[in-house]
Amino acid sequence: MCSLGPPLLWVPSPFVKRVPFPHFSQNKMGVTAVLMLPLLLLGISGLLFIYQEVSRLWSKSVVQNKVVVITDAISGLGKECARVFHTGGARLVLCGKNWERLQSLYDALISVADPSKTFTPKLVLLDLSDISCVQDVAKEVLDCYGCVDILINNASVKVKGPAHKISLELDKKIMDANYFGPIILTKALLPDMISRRTGQIVLVNNIQGKLGIPFRTAYAASKHAALGFFDCLRAEVEEYDVVVSTVSPTFIRSYHVDPGQGNWEASIWKFFFRKLTYGTHPVDVAEEVMRTVRRKKQEVFLANPIPKAAVYIRTLFPELFFAVVACGVKEKLSVPEEG
Repeated sequence: MCSLGPPLLWVPSPFVKRVPFPHFSQNKMGVTAVLMLPLLLLGISGLLFIYQEVSRLWSKSVVQNKVVVITDAISGLGKECARVFHTGGARLVLCGKNWERLQSLYDALISVADPSKTFTPKLVLLDLSDISCVQDVAKEVLDCYGCVDILINNASVKVKGPAHKISLELDKKIMDANYFGPIILTKALLPDMISRRTGQIVLVNNIQGKLGIPFRTAYAASKHAALGFFDCLRAEVEEYDVVVSTVSPTFIRSYHVDPGQGNWEASIWKFFFRKLTYGTHPVDVAEEVMRTVRRKKQEVFLANPIPKAAVYIRTLFPELFFAVVACGVKEKLSVPEEG
């Protein structure tokens, strides 16, 4: 009888590739992805909520107890800035050229604010186009509070029409309100900021400080001049830790006006200027002003992609920009005006 020897054991070869069960693995991965997606969305939502709350609390801490001067506080943007900074606990100085409207704004702020966390705003009658009274207003503010921490130059006067039909007197009035008024007020309050080595000046400007639009010669010139002045001032006062910021939106639209849909069937210039003239909402600009103060940003440009592209085209391809603008002017002049 022959012996068969010990039983043979099967040992898997290292060179043999094991084939996984594809359906089981794919199903497992699919279930994991389905379970992870809600958790991921929930996590992102939580982080955004925390960021917003931290930003809101940070904003309040930045302006709390600070003396904040807002010019043209009775305008749409001025009212929203007043609301935002008043809620943050700032000591507001609200300037405007109509006392009744200032009083209405005062009543609106007091009625919704918590008296234990806010300060009673100070109202000042000020018309920046009357540059002879600006110095007196600055002295009144300094005598009241002793200093100014934040100055928001918001006042603006607009005019529209062909350059040859705008009188020189009106040109001067626009320059007084949009250029000389803000810089006189700034110069009056600046020495105190320099001596204390702290403070921030915010200029609410306009896209027309960067490029000109037809029939807005006086307005665009005043905005160019203001932007140039505050750009120079920013460099001068940096060593004193005084921050100069410019916030340049497109046109600030009214509360109840929404931009219409663009029409590519119209001419290029109509589409271009339709997108250029629809501005931002006053609430959005006011929130951006608060963020600018909080982060001490130097320059902010609020616009949708079309105006932003226009600024770059004006810089990089000026001939193209001027051709589009001139085309629009010719087409406008060929259409009889209503009335």
